[in-house]
Amino acid sequence: MDEPKPHYQKLKHFILRHITNGDWPARSRVPSENELTAKFGLSRMTVNRALRELTDAGVLTRVQGVGTFVAGPKAESAMFEVRNIREEIQSRGQTHSVQVLICETVEARSSVTTNFGLTPGTELFHSRLLHHSDDKPVQLEDRFVQPSVAPDYLDIDFHTEIPHQYLMRVAPLERAEHVIEAETASKRLAAQLKINEGDPLLVLTRRTWSRGQVASFVRLIHPASRYRFVGTFQVGAPLNP
Repeated sequence: MDEPKPHYQKLKHFILRHITNGDWPARSRVPSENELTAKFGLSRMTVNRALRELTDAGVLTRVQGVGTFVAGPKAESAMFEVRNIREEIQSRGQTHSVQVLICETVEARSSVTTNFGLTPGTELFHSRLLHHSDDKPVQLEDRFVQPSVAPDYLDIDFHTEIPHQYLMRVAPLERAEHVIEAETASKRLAAQLKINEGDPLLVLTRRTWSRGQVASFVRLIHPASRYRFVGTFQVGAPLNP
């Protein structure tokens, strides 16, 4: 059974949720230590630790005698599109590199197979890649792929052709489902992404369909201090009653 999160981590999650929801946009002022202490009944030391760690992670900036503010722009990814992270990084004039951590066939657990509409124990391809921008990790990609849709997946040299490029080539995209959540870094994730344990993360979970079936299920994990998602959409004409 998971142990309860410390109060400072709960406060960090509260602040991050308001930022990722857009309640507190970039450069807006966040509540002061006194305001947060009064609101949550926490000690000044606890509140200070949460704000300090978010500042160290680049999520907040603190101006002496003025206040604490949401940090400015970071690397961006389009929220409503299926994007190629290699192209995103290169479009900013930076160098993309990838580290292959796992590339295997697995008998997937029910927590994974339900996303494909399959029974537990079904064999799926599994890869875990760490994407870098100028040698700094910006995305951990943990992906499961339906073998019948992409039979050569495990034979691909991901240093040359990343999973997104391969799947777009062999499994034409029909539709996609995105879910974005805020999490905090475990010890393992912190070590892989070169951040501190408990630092905020932005996690995009995506399912893609091709030829009438789920082709891929992936979790894309980003340090919140280095990444953000943006999206624009046009509202259509009102529906007639």
